[in-house]
Amino acid sequence: MKAIRYHQVGGPEVLRWEDAPEPVPGPGQVLVRVHAAGVNFADTERRRGLYDAQAPLPRILGSEAAGVVREVGPGVDASWVGRRVVALTKQAYAEAALAPVGELLVLPPEVSFEEAAALLVQGLTAYHVVHTVGRVEAGQTVLIHAAAGGVGLLAVQLAKAAGARVIGTVSGEAKAKLARDVGADAIIRYDQEDVAASVRELTQGRGVERVLDSVGASTWQASLDALAPFGHLVSYGNASGHPPHVEVELLYAKSLTVGAYWLHTPTPPEVQRKAREALLAEVVAKRLRIVVGLTLPLSRAEEAHRQLEGRNTVGKVVLLGAD
Repeated sequence: MKAIRYHQVGGPEVLRWEDAPEPVPGPGQVLVRVHAAGVNFADTERRRGLYDAQAPLPRILGSEAAGVVREVGPGVDASWVGRRVVALTKQAYAEAALAPVGELLVLPPEVSFEEAAALLVQGLTAYHVVHTVGRVEAGQTVLIHAAAGGVGLLAVQLAKAAGARVIGTVSGEAKAKLARDVGADAIIRYDQEDVAASVRELTQGRGVERVLDSVGASTWQASLDALAPFGHLVSYGNASGHPPHVEVELLYAKSLTVGAYWLHTPTPPEVQRKAREALLAEVVAKRLRIVVGLTLPLSRAEEAHRQLEGRNTVGKVVLLGAD
């Protein structure tokens, strides 16, 4: 099969479209013909050797694949063959990828492969930072950084559905419009405004009950400053670099709490199943809008990484595989 692999860490140019051995499904696995693979910022960090750097090379990136089951492994019901599915995987930037049968989510006809490839990593992250860790409730005000990004757009919608008032931070008017279009109540242009000061103005000096922060180093202090007394900061990314160490004494004045979320934290199967099914149901009902901002052929993964790292994208970046 063809796949995108890299043989050494580095810039986007290390990604190669080349022949690779096609995987064979083992017990409890299926082989999926990949029609669409999701691209996530963590993929760029892995490629640069900043994250999960111990994995052997050459390596195929990609954590989510949508496509059609082509083959099943020992012990797997053969009726899976031919079904449209999406799943969390480990090597999705390829014409075919393995997935555990227990991770498969069957796609109804009204959900495209592109939408499905945008649903799991970013959708589950948004779901858990809003509900599981953030515990966003009706009547709260939530500040969401990078509100026009893949996770941000979904988190805006989920927080609004929970009854919260949402303030989003973005750079650029096009991103501001997109965040407003999916439900953000107010937008702060962090490239033009002081975030914490703008939050105080928008909340009559009180601050927000929740901050959802995927940016890290460059937003950390503003996130803490924007919180109301007893507020909670949820960190789930470090796009601008690792946030500083938490100085507990700096939290005392407003009795703040700081938490974190990582998609790979072991989650009870019933909780994860509920989250996956809830997200899919919302998409089918058209209550949750998935924004796919850039699609490129799988062979052009290098360009996808360049666009993502250059902050030139909105919503989800998707690589297209087989027709």
